[in-house]
Amino acid sequence: MGMLTILCFGLSIFRFLYTGSPLYLFLDWNLFLAAIPWVLSSMAILKPKILNHKIIILAIFLAWVLFFPNAPYILTDLFHLRIESSMPLWFDLLLILSFAWTGLLFGFLSLWDIEKVLEKTMNRFLITLMSVGLLFLGSFGVYLGRYLRWNSWDVIREPFGLLHDIGGRVISPFEYRGTWGMTIFMGIFLNIMYWSFRLIKTKKE
Repeated sequence: MGMLTILCFGLSIFRFLYTGSPLYLFLDWNLFLAAIPWVLSSMAILKPKILNHKIIILAIFLAWVLFFPNAPYILTDLFHLRIESSMPLWFDLLLILSFAWTGLLFGFLSLWDIEKVLEKTMNRFLITLMSVGLLFLGSFGVYLGRYLRWNSWDVIREPFGLLHDIGGRVISPFEYRGTWGMTIFMGIFLNIMYWSFRLIKTKKE
């Protein structure tokens, strides 16, 4: 993951130095946010003594849920792709896709870590259901971030506004078809990607 992250940052810096345009420098920040769930889940794996403290584990898990949508969120940065004379379109496409793939890997690896932690207390079937649900929840988080412009830390900064937007869409789902359309189809896509990733990793082992 380190090499992929360095590659992404390198491409971003190269574009900035070559064109003088900061257009896609936001990708660096988005990738940093995407790495947070992986850092949190790695703490639980690398520090097994943490698992003995339920309050700490709960805090890590809640923080992980809040930041997990940042991992697949970078996929939607493809919305920013545009023809710009200072750089070929193919380069910008590869740039965004590199960040998006690395962000997805951070998310998938972190979810796999969460599964490993849950294996100590849950059976495989329930863990699978939870993973599927978390991917759909992450998809909903992507919608909140992309279209409603909410951030993970707004849970603390503006909790009532966030709850209002979420509550309205839960109570009156048919008034927000776009919300649930994107959530469902993005969730399906993320599940396809994640379980394909798991299949490849399992066969490799």
